[in-house]
Amino acid sequence: MSPEAERPLGRNIALIVFGAFMCLLSSVGQTYFISLFGGEIRADFGLSHGEFGLVYMIGTIASGATLILFGRIVDHLSLAGSSFVVLLGLAGVAAFAGLAWSAVALTVAIFGLRLFGQGMSTHVGITAMARHFEGFRGRAISIASLGHAIGVAASPPFVIFLVAWLGWRNAWFATAVLVLALIPVVPMLLRRTGWQRPEKDSGPAVSAEDRRRSGDYSLSDALRDPGLWLRMPALLAPAFISTGFFFHQVHLAGAKGWDIETMAFSFSAFAATTVAGLLVGGALVDWLGARRLVSVFLTPLAASALVLWAGDDPATAPVFLGLMGFGAGLTQVLLGALWAELYGTRHIGSIRAFATAMMVFSTGLAPFVMGYAIDGGASMETIAIWSALYCLGASIFSTLAARFGVAVRR
Repeated sequence: MSPEAERPLGRNIALIVFGAFMCLLSSVGQTYFISLFGGEIRADFGLSHGEFGLVYMIGTIASGATLILFGRIVDHLSLAGSSFVVLLGLAGVAAFAGLAWSAVALTVAIFGLRLFGQGMSTHVGITAMARHFEGFRGRAISIASLGHAIGVAASPPFVIFLVAWLGWRNAWFATAVLVLALIPVVPMLLRRTGWQRPEKDSGPAVSAEDRRRSGDYSLSDALRDPGLWLRMPALLAPAFISTGFFFHQVHLAGAKGWDIETMAFSFSAFAATTVAGLLVGGALVDWLGARRLVSVFLTPLAASALVLWAGDDPATAPVFLGLMGFGAGLTQVLLGALWAELYGTRHIGSIRAFATAMMVFSTGLAPFVMGYAIDGGASMETIAIWSALYCLGASIFSTLAARFGVAVRR
């Protein structure tokens, strides 16, 4: 019997709402939130687009490196304990962002926002879904991930209102206060669930071979699996490609001749199709399994890049971002469920932390790499077609993983 079947329905719902809550609060450290402060930050610190991209890259990559170790706390602390640590840290770095006095301090602030926001808030929420659900895992992750979609839709009006009312620095202080005020929601939700502490190792030590037979791999076991590395190019593609286009959205709109209203409408399409991708992805993961979907889940992202390559008409924008949003929804569910399917749940915190760190690295590199390609004269159409070709090649490697990977749940 699956773990969720042994709990009353109300406790399952409370746990899923907890996951959605953590995903929503991750917005404070996401690119779509931070980039809304970009104009004011660059003006205040005298940074060019490239210099701001470099600051963002350094902070993001440093957060990814830290996440590999810090993410393991979910294997050792209760959900309430790990959530408290993460949200307190998120509030602290949001306040620090408002105090930043130099480019170095700004880099530290971005490091903290990316670590506690994009990295750890999502990690805590989705790891809880992957660990405590089995037969319903895909749908639980898809519903919890709606917190991300809500964040995408709510962030622009929230930030624009705060900056216009308070200024960009005070907007960060207000964000910190809001996060602090919401921390008590966590124990309120978790009191309704029976899931508090991660599963602990018990009994005598077991060999790596015994762990493999039982389906519970450690991080070191997973890192020796060729299938992990064959799948990695595909798993990193959505974060790299979407972050690159989002970060340079102003240049993209200008190159295509699209006005700001067109882009705003198109991001609404992105948010709506992300929800559709989450719901469809949850059903597909529960029906087919995440491992089978890795070879094909990049199809919407590749189609999105091809649409951008082929069209300049304003009607292209919502199609481009709509396809990207659907692919983003599929990706969130697949990445949430894949590691539990491949490597079990006992060490899922450390394994997901490593995978999330790799994704964070890719989001840090994307603005820098794509920005220098633009500076070197590459058109957005050229970048788009190379993105589509990368998706094709990565999908081929993922197909090979099914043959050469050694992690197969028994």
